[in-house]
Amino acid sequence: MTSTSTTSAAPATRLPSPGWITVQFVLAGIVWGSSFLFMKVALTGISPAQVAWTRILLGTVTLGALVLLRREHLTRSLRVWGHLLVLGLTFCVIPFLLFSWAQQHVSSGVASIFNATTPIMTAIMAWLVFRVERLKALQVVGIGVGILGVIVIIAPWQGISLDGSLVAELAILGATASYGFSFAYMRRFASNTGMSALAFTFGYIAMAGLVMALLTPFLVLTPVQLDVPIVVSLALLGCLGTGIAYVWNQNTVRAWGPTRASTVTYITPVVGVILGVLILGETVTWNEPIGALVVFLGILLAQDRLRRRPRSPQT
Repeated sequence: MTSTSTTSAAPATRLPSPGWITVQFVLAGIVWGSSFLFMKVALTGISPAQVAWTRILLGTVTLGALVLLRREHLTRSLRVWGHLLVLGLTFCVIPFLLFSWAQQHVSSGVASIFNATTPIMTAIMAWLVFRVERLKALQVVGIGVGILGVIVIIAPWQGISLDGSLVAELAILGATASYGFSFAYMRRFASNTGMSALAFTFGYIAMAGLVMALLTPFLVLTPVQLDVPIVVSLALLGCLGTGIAYVWNQNTVRAWGPTRASTVTYITPVVGVILGVLILGETVTWNEPIGALVVFLGILLAQDRLRRRPRSPQT
């Protein structure tokens, strides 16, 4: 998603208009915020592995159809496809499995709140693992504030026990760490593939689809109980949440840059919590929104967004 330029190997692609970019940004936030509701509904009839398998395969088919219709250029470089395989694993397979499993034990609202830690994880990975960013002291403080917000959400003062909910929360943090790894990996190794946003997105989701297809005998050959809400949830989760929304996000990244585009995580928990309360009847305890606000403050600090910028001189 963080590929921000093209090469002469492929024709340059024209970005959508600024207004349409803003619409895509908001729509991606709404769709991804809704995905926690879709997963929760789907889990009433199928296993976590089947949820992840279905959304990835539907996303692959959706994007593949668009690539064919638009006759998009796909790279022939084996090196690039190797990077896309890594991204397919770390941006789709691993986090989708972790999120699906975790939502058996936590509410969709809590899952959406924890998902907001992705920019914090991205900053850590870009700074410590891939060395593609140098963080200022205030940004390091922001990472610490974000971690404090996570602790507030977990609420250790209520007692710590290795029950399903705590392990599930740690699994979601593992998923957002995987997202963070992917964003930093893209910036380090896949920022100039010569493919359009659509083709690049299809590339790594297709590699994820290939992995899931190979794992089919081990993950998804178990009984299912389908009804209309489950089928609709899976279709929206796969075609929109793992298909179209990823292209919208890629366009936003290329137009605004990865830092500004990552603020989509301000939208997803709001949508996720509201849908969880209104549709699933979930409850929200005081520490969860407070912790989310602390996480958002950490994100602003980690992205160096609170520093006052000097005004340009008037002419």
